[in-house]
Amino acid sequence: GMVDIHISKDIEASQEKVWDIVSDVDREPEFWYGTKSIKNIKKDGNVIEREVVISFRNSVCREVVTLDPKKSVNIKIIDGPIKGTKNIMINVIADNKTRVNVQWDIKIKGFFGLFTGMIKKHISEGTEDALQRISKAAA
Repeated sequence: GMVDIHISKDIEASQEKVWDIVSDVDREPEFWYGTKSIKNIKKDGNVIEREVVISFRNSVCREVVTLDPKKSVNIKIIDGPIKGTKNIMINVIADNKTRVNVQWDIKIKGFFGLFTGMIKKHISEGTEDALQRISKAAA
């Protein structure tokens, strides 16, 4: 169950505005509907260790989030039905235009592997929807 997804969107907003939204990882459930809830376990500078309840069967994933200011949010999913990475990268295109690239590189474990196609579809659609919501919030 390997899943590799790459989706990008150009947002009519400054890098600052987009970064403020994307880097506020505690607000993730507002934009990423696949994320139900977040419990931060440890924060150390730009590194956050947390437990996330995802909408797929209310499974719990353990993640390590690393913020690279105004550049990227790197999420390493270290435990749960899904393992791998979700990277959100920000690039300035013009004064008031910012490109957000989201790359998922995950492996779906065990029994959940049977649902790889479905999960991939949900993650792809969820990522596009999230970028749409981020775009609206940044406008």
